Amino acid sequence: MLRREAQLPARLLGLGMPLTVAAGLGAGVALLPGLSVAEAALLAAILAPTDATLGQAVVSDPAVPVRVRQTLNVESGLNDGIASPLVTVFLAVAAAEIETGDPGTWTSFALEQIGYGLLIGAAAGLVGGRLIDYCASRNWMTGTFRQLSTLALALAAFGFAVAAGGNGFVAAFTAGVAFGVVAREHCPHIEDLSEDEGQLLALLTFLFFGLVVAGPLLDDIGWRVLAYAVLSLTLVRAVPVAVSLAGAKLRPATIALIGWFGPRGLASIAFALMVLEEADLAGGDTILLAVTCTVLLSVFAHGATALPATRAYARRFAAVSARREEPMPEEMPATEFPLRVTHRLRLLAGRRAANGTPSG
Repeated sequence: MLRREAQLPARLLGLGMPLTVAAGLGAGVALLPGLSVAEAALLAAILAPTDATLGQAVVSDPAVPVRVRQTLNVESGLNDGIASPLVTVFLAVAAAEIETGDPGTWTSFALEQIGYGLLIGAAAGLVGGRLIDYCASRNWMTGTFRQLSTLALALAAFGFAVAAGGNGFVAAFTAGVAFGVVAREHCPHIEDLSEDEGQLLALLTFLFFGLVVAGPLLDDIGWRVLAYAVLSLTLVRAVPVAVSLAGAKLRPATIALIGWFGPRGLASIAFALMVLEEADLAGGDTILLAVTCTVLLSVFAHGATALPATRAYARRFAAVSARREEPMPEEMPATEFPLRVTHRLRLLAGRRAANGTPSG
């Protein structure tokens, strides 16, 4: 399905995301003089991935064209995995700048983080997927344990990669891709668990982030950090999105909607904490402060505007569509990727159909 609908997400991920990192680097150099160029690039990479948790009103609202919703859905689902190697490389470069020892040490660190993460993640996903498929096909494993075993694969990939000196995020992401290749028919059975547990863990993460990290740092936020956070959520995101979608013939309102709904959340929090754990950077405190301020602003700004902005866009789009005879690019047929709500409705409809009950 992704290959069939890859045009717009590929633009955002292949062009928009690198431009976002470059724009974030420029903003960091201009507004945060305490950061080196490498540290500014690291901060930009940390804040490049988006988080669909704060924009669920967009990706789940049927009034928004499917093609637009799935573009945001795919972008937020893939950009954190793509950003992880960038964060690792920029971290190695920034750390090498302040080390008096051999810079090759940090080069080896970056290669090991990415290499071990890819290898261990692929092995965990392929072997684990084959095992689950083998056991499930022989009815040795119930549906509940298929779900729990898949969750265990993600944790195992993360844990083994970290123990070997690799990047756990790269490993978990790669394990998911590998699992989907060899055990694709089992993916629908694990969606409910991953969505439910993911939602719970996301809420807990935001809770502890506010309690432990954000709360104590509020007094340290200055105008430079605040200005960087505002730029990160607006021009640093919106301009690259507009450039990457040029030529796609989308309406300006659609480009504005996609450009605005680039909330920052879980991935940025995780990357920032990883940076603090791995290296004692000279600008580490500034990086954490900028990430904290950006995520806090995003939580309130995107959380508060998700529903009203979506409704306003849907009304405007419907009015324009009614005046046109030919369909707009946003209305082109697109496959709707499974979300938690739609997946449950399909399961419920299937159960009712099997029982002879009307699905309405």
